[in-house]
Amino acid sequence: MNVRNEITKWNPFRELDELQDRMKSLFLRSGDSGSLLGHTTTEADWLPAVDVAEDDKEFTLTADLPDIPKDQVKVSVKNGFLTIQGERHQEKEEKKKKYHRIERSYGKYFRRFQVPDSVDASKIEAAYTDGVLTVHLPKCPEKAPATQKIEVR
Repeated sequence: MNVRNEITKWNPFRELDELQDRMKSLFLRSGDSGSLLGHTTTEADWLPAVDVAEDDKEFTLTADLPDIPKDQVKVSVKNGFLTIQGERHQEKEEKKKKYHRIERSYGKYFRRFQVPDSVDASKIEAAYTDGVLTVHLPKCPEKAPATQKIEVR
């Protein structure tokens, strides 16, 4: 009797990756909305990573858009929402190459963020350098709160 002992390696992170992919797919279909800290999604093939920061003068939104030409990056503001969208095309498939793994995402991307009322939408600016989109959302100058004495009757 020839008994062969084989050890099978179990990778628990593979199951977590699969769960994350399923959840991402679910959220891409359902969509949600919120402020700059949240976003709304529609049918998209992938979601670029986005950081949102705030200081006294502005909000800054930074999105990673690697390998995307500048003309494929669309930024717009409409009805109180800032939208970033476009498409990343996959390189031509080469007959001589045999891919063992493809993890980079391709296709349409779409992110939409509700712009806070404190932002001056007419002064929003965007810059794109080395695959990083930076959107500056300047805040409106704050007005001194009007104090009014109310007579109690």
